[in-house]
Amino acid sequence: MTDETKKKVVVVGAGVIGASIAFDLQRRGFQVTLIDKGEPGRGTSFGNMASIALDFAAGSGPSTWKKIPGWLLDPEGPVWLRPSYAARMLPWFLRFLAAGRPSRLREIEDAGMSLSLRALGDFREMLQAIGASELMTEEGCLAIYETEAEFAADRGHFAMMQRYGLEFEVLSNGAIQYHEPALSPVIAKAVLLPDNKSIRDPYRLVVRLTDAAIAAGAAFASGAVSNIERKGDGTVVVVLDDGRRIEAAFVVLAAGVHTRFLAAKLGEPIPLETERGYHTQIMKPGISMRYSVIWPHRAFMVTPTAGGIRVGGNVELAGLDAAPDFRRPRVLVRHAQRALPGLKVEEATEWMGHRPALPDTIPIISPSLKMPGVFYATGHGHLGLTYAATTARLIGDMVSGAKPSVDMTPFRIDRY
Repeated sequence: MTDETKKKVVVVGAGVIGASIAFDLQRRGFQVTLIDKGEPGRGTSFGNMASIALDFAAGSGPSTWKKIPGWLLDPEGPVWLRPSYAARMLPWFLRFLAAGRPSRLREIEDAGMSLSLRALGDFREMLQAIGASELMTEEGCLAIYETEAEFAADRGHFAMMQRYGLEFEVLSNGAIQYHEPALSPVIAKAVLLPDNKSIRDPYRLVVRLTDAAIAAGAAFASGAVSNIERKGDGTVVVVLDDGRRIEAAFVVLAAGVHTRFLAAKLGEPIPLETERGYHTQIMKPGISMRYSVIWPHRAFMVTPTAGGIRVGGNVELAGLDAAPDFRRPRVLVRHAQRALPGLKVEEATEWMGHRPALPDTIPIISPSLKMPGVFYATGHGHLGLTYAATTARLIGDMVSGAKPSVDMTPFRIDRY
C-alpha cells in the first residue's frame, strides 16, 4: 500500500451518519471520499423527526410479547406488520423478544445511554466546527399523556432516566398549556425533557456537513456500491455498479439498511431490518409551537422543523420494496390534531423512509471481523440523528487508532 493510499478513507452512505463521519475523518487529516447513489441527505435522513432524543428507550422489554397482538391487530396502532411480510420478519421478531429479557435489558440500556450521555455535547461541538450552531434549537421536548393511566405506564422509563441522571420535570393542569399553549386541555400530564433538542432542518444539516467536509478537501462520488474487495497489499477496493474501483486504506459502511447487503457479501450477515417511518410536513399549520411534542402511547411526534410543522413516527414492517401506505401518516395527523386542536393541514406533503433497525435497539459501530480496514456504522433505528456526532467521533477514533471514550463491546458486529 502506498503512503498516499494509507490516508484514504471511503465512507459509503451520505445520510447524517455518513456525512458526520466523513467530516470527522477529513478534519483528522484523512483523505475522504463520500459515496452515495443519491444526493447527500435525500434518503432516510431527509425525513427524520429532527430530534436529539437523549432518553434512550429499548424497543423490547419483559412484557413486550403481550403487546404485540394488539399492535398488529390495530390498524391505527404504533406498529403495523403487513401480512405478506410476516414470515420474513419472524427471525428478527424472535431476536427482538429475546432482547427484552430482564438480564439483557439492563445491558442494552447501559449501552444506549453510554452514547446518549455524550450525544448532546458531541453534537454541539460538531455544529460549532461546521459553523452551524444555529441549526439546533435551545428548546426541549414535551412528552404528553392523555390519561393518568398512560402516564403511569411510562414510570419505568422515568426511573431509567433518573438512574442515568437525565433531567425531566412533570407538568399537569395549567402548567402544560403555559409551556405549550397549542396543546389541548385533554392532555392530563406532560413531562418536560429540557435536553432533548431539535434540529431546525435535518436535510440542511446533512448538506452543511457534506459541504464542510468537501471544503476541507473531501470528495463526493455518486454511485451505487456493489462490492468490497481487498488486495494483497491490504488496500481495500470499493467497487461501484458502473465498474469504477476506488482504493483506500479504510472503508466505513454507513448506508443504513442497505449496509446489510454489503455485510452479507463480506460474510458478516446482520439482522438489519427496515422500520418504515412516515411523516407529514405541514407548511401552513395554523399554529406555532415552542417545543417538539412526543406522545409515547401513540408512538408519534410533532416537531417544528424545515419551515413548518412535521408530524411523524410509528413503525410499519413491510420491507424495502413494498409501496408506501399513506394511510399511516394520515392516522398520525388525526392523533396530532387531538393533542393540538388548532393544527391545520395546508400545503402539506407526505413522505416515507427506511429506518435501519436492529433487534436490540442499539447500533453496530464496529470494525469488520472478516476484512481488515472495513468498519460498520449502521442500525441506529430512531436515533440516527441523535447519535450521529458521537458515532462519527467513535469511528474516527477507531480508524485513526485512538482509544474510544466509550466501551465499544456492546456495539460489535458479532454480538448476534
